[in-house]
Amino acid sequence: MLGSILAGASAVGAAVAAGYQSMAPTGQWYGRTFAGLARGTKQLALTYDDGPNDAYTLRLLETLARHDVQATFFLIGRYVRQRPDLAREIVRAGHIVGNHTFTHPNLIFKTAGETRKELASCRAALEDAIGQPANLFRPPFGGRRPGTLRIAREFGLEPVMWNVTGYDWTAPPAATIEKKVESQIRGGDVILLHDGDDKQMGADRSQTVLATDHLITRYRSEAYKFVTIPQMMKDARVPGGISY
Repeated sequence: MLGSILAGASAVGAAVAAGYQSMAPTGQWYGRTFAGLARGTKQLALTYDDGPNDAYTLRLLETLARHDVQATFFLIGRYVRQRPDLAREIVRAGHIVGNHTFTHPNLIFKTAGETRKELASCRAALEDAIGQPANLFRPPFGGRRPGTLRIAREFGLEPVMWNVTGYDWTAPPAATIEKKVESQIRGGDVILLHDGDDKQMGADRSQTVLATDHLITRYRSEAYKFVTIPQMMKDARVPGGISY
């Protein structure tokens, strides 16, 4: 009887752990993903999901340009189809773009065929808009299974997660976003923010834009350097610097 109870508890625990790892930003059970450098490195990577978004992507680009900072944008394919000009503007400003699927589903609930379609459709939208492929991939909601990552790599995509989030998808005040980020920063971090919304074009991201302005000012004053994901990955491949 006790043995059955313990076995059942163990199975439940394993299922909970497996479920957590399928969504945990820094989890590595289901395959290697990039989520930052070794702690203490004086680099930070700003990343923005769910764009392009009219008009806040442009406002964010203006803020980043004022600080001479390059960031990484994970774009939803259907929005790229709607506003290819915004995707082009992101690249023209020197930023990096990545594949965030075409419709933003949670891929842990999608078949291999559906996952391939999501990635292929977003890839085509990006190539049509900017004339070049994107080689980074961020799964919506962070949801992935081993098959998800295998398919991403079949497409030549490098999975990118995060280890700091501003919890800004509900559009809280800028001060709240800043406090969330500041409580997690340790150096070498990939910061998750949003310039768009997976549910609609035109979502208000004014507070994220304002928070970005303040965060750059603060961390530059503390000698941090803002880099793109490819720049951070390059440093991660230096012996002793790999954290994924």
